[in-house]
Amino acid sequence: MGALLAFSRGVDRLNAGFAAVADYLVLFAVLISAGNALLRYTLNISSNGALEIQWYMFAGMVLLGASYTLKMNEHVRVDLIYSQLSTRGRLILDIAGFLILFLPVIGYLFTLTLPFFLMSFRSGEGSMNAGGLILWPAKATLPLGFGLLFLQGLSEVIKRVAALKGLIVLETKYEKPLQ
Repeated sequence: MGALLAFSRGVDRLNAGFAAVADYLVLFAVLISAGNALLRYTLNISSNGALEIQWYMFAGMVLLGASYTLKMNEHVRVDLIYSQLSTRGRLILDIAGFLILFLPVIGYLFTLTLPFFLMSFRSGEGSMNAGGLILWPAKATLPLGFGLLFLQGLSEVIKRVAALKGLIVLETKYEKPLQ
């Protein structure tokens, strides 16, 4: 179990690094958006590339940040019975959910998006818009994001099994977002 926990810590660190990239993408997207609006309304200058890069950054924010969100237990969930369960019950329900639903679905999405990205990369696919950008960097975020999410799902299963065995303490309490 020690090797699996070391793997889990490595995945957690990897996804924390990609989360930092996602954080900076938020800043860059805001700056580019503001700069683009400023140029458009003051100098009547616009760029399709500047508009498209904002979409690329949004894809990066979501897909590179999703795995860290999972690590932090911040994903939205249906809390019909989860809050009524004991800590052990939550751990068992989480493990079952990851193994039966989460990992197969995310694995399938990874296998669907990898050829989609590779075809774009090999062909050098570009935007149909004048002054647009190449598309494969945006499409690369799909398999990368789903791959990171799959690894984080494995990490979460490992941590929950270790918690069931009493090797680690894991917080399973979930608080629904304030509305």
